[in-house]
Amino acid sequence: MPRKPKSKLTKSPKPRNDNSGTPFNPGSQVEISSNDVGFRGSWFMGTVIRRPTARNPTKYLVEYSRLFETETGKKPLKEVVDLDLLRPLAPREKERQFKLGEEVDAFYNDGWWEGVITEVDDGKFAVYFRNSKEQIKFAAEDLRLHREWIKGEWKPPLEDDTETEKLATNSKEEPDKVKTEELFSNSKPEEEPDKFNTEGLFCKGTLVEVSSDEDGFQGAWFAATIVEPTGKDKYLVEYQSLRTEDDKEFLKEEIDIKHIRPSPPETLMVDRFNKLDEVDALYNDGWWVGVISKVCSNSKYVVYFKTTKEELTFEQSDLRLHQDWINGKWVTASQGLRW
Repeated sequence: MPRKPKSKLTKSPKPRNDNSGTPFNPGSQVEISSNDVGFRGSWFMGTVIRRPTARNPTKYLVEYSRLFETETGKKPLKEVVDLDLLRPLAPREKERQFKLGEEVDAFYNDGWWEGVITEVDDGKFAVYFRNSKEQIKFAAEDLRLHREWIKGEWKPPLEDDTETEKLATNSKEEPDKVKTEELFSNSKPEEEPDKFNTEGLFCKGTLVEVSSDEDGFQGAWFAATIVEPTGKDKYLVEYQSLRTEDDKEFLKEEIDIKHIRPSPPETLMVDRFNKLDEVDALYNDGWWVGVISKVCSNSKYVVYFKTTKEELTFEQSDLRLHQDWINGKWVTASQGLRW
């Protein structure tokens, strides 16, 4: 197990989904998120049933509109959730021409899942989901531009031709699925892109980067070298910056191929980053994916980390443009969505 930093991003947390001053009364239609494994980056529609009490001032009772207690689909699931996991129903444009690299939400398995468009082909859009490391094709009607609810406003701001999501729409069949632990393990749309053949890609001595599903490390990549294959889709790697507990040698670990990618290509140095550029920040021996939330003077930038809801300041030299390794290609998300 890697001797990863015990102290991760240690500044005071700053919630991305800022609901300060946002009252949700009984009957309010909302979207509900979750920090459970398998559900990060998703939003499910529901209704507020009960407001917080003096004893639990941030806890709401909600009823989901498309998730049910049993497989029969007769009893809607109810759950107590924290205020930070609630927001109003997100708006969406009635018609939108989606572009390669745009951050979107895709409607899948009864909820909206955050991803990035990686391919556009004959009216279909391949969306890559970083949390599950999967890519699935969708029609335009099942996509919306990804937005964040911050201090009572949607970012990026709404365009003129918008509508608010409805709890039940004619365009989507009523589901009868239960909230399961791994949504992406269920059946997928027919047009899932072909998997990239990685055979021969990771040879002994190949420089790679390694990720982890461990809590507190989502969105981080650590430099390593392939030592040898150890079985089907598994490799022994040696980290370049993580050391054993006794600090005598660099740590070695067996890693599944889904957590390994080639060392990213060097990107052209930019004169400066812009607000909302998606970047990797070098911190605690790894590269952590974040978004530039503020451009400071003297080539310094404040970076927001969605997985930890924290902000830290970095020198430009410790940042790089974020890229995803998808089906054998490096893909860069759209930069600077101009909130």
